[in-house]
Order: sequence, then C-alpha cells, then structure tokens
Amino acid sequence: MKKDDNIIEVVEEGKQCPYFDDKSSDMRYKYMDKCTVGEHSQMCERGWRRFGNMHFVPECKTCNECVTIRIDIDKFKFSRSQKRVINKNKNTEVYIQEPTISIDHLNLFDKYHSHMHDKKNWKYEPITPDNYYQSYVTGANKYGKELLYFRDEKLVAVALVDVFEDGMSAIYCYYDHDFKDLSLGKYSILAQISLAKQMKLPYLYLGYWIKDHHSMGYKEDYKPFEVLVNRAGIDEKTIWRNYE
Repeated sequence: MKKDDNIIEVVEEGKQCPYFDDKSSDMRYKYMDKCTVGEHSQMCERGWRRFGNMHFVPECKTCNECVTIRIDIDKFKFSRSQKRVINKNKNTEVYIQEPTISIDHLNLFDKYHSHMHDKKNWKYEPITPDNYYQSYVTGANKYGKELLYFRDEKLVAVALVDVFEDGMSAIYCYYDHDFKDLSLGKYSILAQISLAKQMKLPYLYLGYWIKDHHSMGYKEDYKPFEVLVNRAGIDEKTIWRNYE
C-alpha cells in the first residue's frame, strides 16, 4: 500500500473475476481525495475508471480480456437504427448538472438493480443514501456531471459522466425498464455522443469491453471504436488501435 497526503493506493489480488467463472482478477485502486482534471484525463486515457473518490484499473497477471475502449467522436456516424432510437426519444427531456442525490434517484436505482437481479441474477440489495452519495456524488470535483432523463416530468434514467478538455468518460447509467420501448440504455449513450459532438470533445470513453462476452456485446453497436493496446503507466505513452 502506498499513501501520501490525499492518495491511498492498494492492489487487490486473486479476487473472483466478475466475467469469467474460471478466472481471478487483480485490481489496482487509488483513493484520491483531490484529483485534478488533468490527472483524471491522463488516467482515463490509460484505462482507469472512477466511482466517487476511488479510481481503479485492472492489472490481471494472466488475462488481458478486459480492454479499454473509446469512441472517436468526429468519426462516429449514427446508424439508421440509432437514429430511430433518437427519434423515439424526441419527447425525452435531458438535463445535465452536477451529481445530486434524491429519493427519485434512489428509487430508480433500486428498481433498475432489482430488475437486473431477476433478469441476469445480478447481486442486489437496496442502496443506502450514504453508499449512493459516496459512489456517485463525491469525487466529482469540476468534471463530474449527471444527465437526467425525464418523460412527462418523471425521472426515467440517470447517467453519470466525467467531462474534461480531451474527452468524456461514461461512468454508469441506470434506467426504468417500464419504458423499454424507448431503449433508454442505448439512448443514453447516443445522447452522450451527441453532447460530446456539441462540446467538440474528441473521445467518449466507454469503459471496459470483452470481445464476444454476453454482458459486453452491446458496446459493439458503437463501432468503429479504438481499443487501448498497452498498460501504460502515467508517464508512458498509450497505444490505441482502431477496431471496426
């Protein structure tokens, strides 16, 4: 474990992999009480993710299946099916603001995860206000934002993102499956791409992707994208490759 005034760094080894029953995972964590936008941008480019003040990146010794991907915003073109999703949501109101917490947030979060527990056997227990606050509100600094999606003044989806000068990072999204005809999960990503285009940001980081994995397959809908080839340290150059 490494520690300084505002950073605690640990490595967790040999934990059960959440994606493969026959594999274990090694994860590096950094608790950063104050992470600047420049630091966060560098870390995102090198495959780090953030929840609250906790940043993490996989460092599995025997597996490289999880790769970081990002969409080249300028090159991305909406497909016909994606345009249909956008059109279905022409009456969905979208607001962007600093992350917040409310009863509506908590109820929607629990409803989403209860549904995913029944559908995909996700581990589920109701989230507490403190846990939600620590995971999705703290650590936002100047770059953390939430996108709120409303239908007829009802909150139907929430997406958490980080926005910096050279990109946007999609952190997490949850939504109301009662509105499945709107394809809110897909629409949230498309809305983030649209926002990045408006802000003239070069990339949208979509987190980790595993080729041909049942829980990661949806990310292939947003090809072409780039994949991070190497595990670069903060002072090392990253290598990205186009994936079409």
